[in-house]
Amino acid sequence: MTGSPARPQHLRDLTLLRRVRDRIDREFDRPLDVEALARGVHMSAGHLSRQFRLAYGESPYSYLMTRRIERAMALLRRGDLSVTEVCFAVGASSLGTFSTRFTELVGVAPSVYRRQQAGTADGIPSCVVKKVTRPIRNREAPTTADT
Repeated sequence: MTGSPARPQHLRDLTLLRRVRDRIDREFDRPLDVEALARGVHMSAGHLSRQFRLAYGESPYSYLMTRRIERAMALLRRGDLSVTEVCFAVGASSLGTFSTRFTELVGVAPSVYRRQQAGTADGIPSCVVKKVTRPIRNREAPTTADT
């Protein structure tokens, strides 16, 4: 029995979605929006958003912001850049939006994170640091009342 015609299209869509995700991973610090990402894989923005959410559990924009926050966390741990410098270094165009999203994912404001975490990863392999400091997606960071 052969696969249905929908199966090859689904596999093509997954390949294109992987390209979008890889592009976000590579170019997180550049201006990216869903329309531009969709044009790059010849999809409509709506179709890309729906399919990306089905495949990865979050929207392309949410995934992009998570990548930016991960990089911001690393830069803030270094301690040599201000929050504003970090915000623009990771491609965010609004300090307010960056700070809000950072707080949602990490559980503390970027300035608090910088103060608490500066230099704490010194001497620890980067692969370990990345694993234990990965931000929590989908607004799952515990609030101070939860801890």
